[in-house]
Amino acid sequence: MITRIAILGYGNLGRGVEAAIKKNPDIELVAIFTRRNPDDLKIKSDAQVVSINEIEDWQNKIDVLIICGGSATDLPMQTPKYARIFNVVDSFDTHAKIPEHFKNVDESAKCANKTAIISVGWDPGMFSLNRLYASAILPDGKDYTFWGKGVSQGHSDAIRRIEGVADAKQYTIPIEEALDAVRSGSNPELSTKQKHKRECFVVLKEGANASKIEQEIKTMPNYFADYDTTVHFISQEELNKNHSGIPHGGFVLRSGETSSNTKHLIEYSLKLDSNPEFTSSVLVAYARAAHRLNKEGNNGCKTVFDIAPMYLSSKTSEELIATML
Repeated sequence: MITRIAILGYGNLGRGVEAAIKKNPDIELVAIFTRRNPDDLKIKSDAQVVSINEIEDWQNKIDVLIICGGSATDLPMQTPKYARIFNVVDSFDTHAKIPEHFKNVDESAKCANKTAIISVGWDPGMFSLNRLYASAILPDGKDYTFWGKGVSQGHSDAIRRIEGVADAKQYTIPIEEALDAVRSGSNPELSTKQKHKRECFVVLKEGANASKIEQEIKTMPNYFADYDTTVHFISQEELNKNHSGIPHGGFVLRSGETSSNTKHLIEYSLKLDSNPEFTSSVLVAYARAAHRLNKEGNNGCKTVFDIAPMYLSSKTSEELIATML
């Protein structure tokens, strides 16, 4: 069964979805919807570039719409809106607001007999599944999640908004001593500062006060104030040469006991050259699942917790049982 996909938004995530579809023979990219002038968009596929104003005309031409907007302002509006027209998948990642987002999308999708899958990616997403599996298997234990080493796009943007900063990249780095303590099975109590540190590479505008900007970064609430933060001032050329990528990754661990002094450690890790490209690959797999579920009449909003693994694969159930079980 071919799944016809459309992308809404052509930033890093949208371009990643376009690339991921090329790796999946049963997935076809038919359209890219944009708020920009379609004539100005240069894409890397044969899909049709369409103004978002014409999106409703495509209701019967696509099977799933992958919404590639941001979690702050785009997805809370777009996913419920378009779940009334299409089967949809998004990567909403504001953890505290997922229950509210789920409720809004569920109402829309059920009204239209559509299937929506939200918060798809690696965290939330793959990491969420591993936390669930591990806690179900080891109920007497503790969960630990570490992110990095990787570029935090939100934290990098926060630095770039400081007056006098021309450009910046920020890396979140797990602290090895904390990881080692978890892996030892000692179930440590770890503060935010004990689990991660932050490293910033900053390009200054001409005449900017470096010491003032460093202090502003290190004391920024909700971003850097609670962490050990290192700031490096470098040239634009060095930033472009050494920090142009968007790598990321991390670890999910659960340490627990099944009986007195019988300890176990479950660990899942990711090392990603490109955060958006990996997230996009997860989105495409779940778009396949959304299409299949809708064909079965399984409507409403879903999360990764609701989807059987078999729905993600292009292989048949017989092939999976013979080759992967």
